[in-house]
Amino acid sequence: MLDFHRDRLFKAATHWGWQSAADQLSGDDGLSYLAQLIANCVGPSHPTPLKLRIVVSRQGDITIEHSSTPEVPIQNLLPARLPDPFRPSLESEPQKGSAYTVLLDQVSTTRSEYTHFKTTKRAMYDAARQRAGISYADPVEVLVVNQDDGSVMEGTFTTPYFWRAGHWVTPPVAAQFSWEEGNGGQDGTSRRWALERGLASEQVIDSKSLIHGEECWISNGVRGFIPATIRLL
Repeated sequence: MLDFHRDRLFKAATHWGWQSAADQLSGDDGLSYLAQLIANCVGPSHPTPLKLRIVVSRQGDITIEHSSTPEVPIQNLLPARLPDPFRPSLESEPQKGSAYTVLLDQVSTTRSEYTHFKTTKRAMYDAARQRAGISYADPVEVLVVNQDDGSVMEGTFTTPYFWRAGHWVTPPVAAQFSWEEGNGGQDGTSRRWALERGLASEQVIDSKSLIHGEECWISNGVRGFIPATIRLL
């Protein structure tokens, strides 16, 4: 998955014209350099799971931050498929276990470069969680709503997946930042994993189509794929 994370950082650096940063991340050399930085930070072997945060500056400086994170079953971290709703997971599928609660933000959000690339500037996501009265420590996610059309953009720290017409779907994202194409969210690494492996496809999700109590999934690069349930207030 490191190549997915590198690609995401490279696209952002290229978009903003951070040439020194883009040069550091480009090609096989850039990927090898990033892998070496991580190895230098955490060592060849670590006894417990770590959350890594790669921070890239305009000047091309790259730093690695790390912190402890709970262990995630491999089926949830890198799944081959997502189980249908309303049935238990098979042994080879992501385990449902303790589900997150997913809320719908009551205030819509304007798409921007910052919602597309999800940088360190995350005031819009923090505001959505504050409106819901929750912290990032709570097992609760908030869906951000696109101001343009009322569709679901994404979660504050995850990509959402909804069961529609017999398969899982996730809001569409433009290949490059666009004011018109896609729903304005981020092309995250776990989302890319799901789309490239056929776990889900893209579809616009009207926020009004959500049903209280419906099963869904959310994902990100740290926690993998997390079972969740919609709760409408």
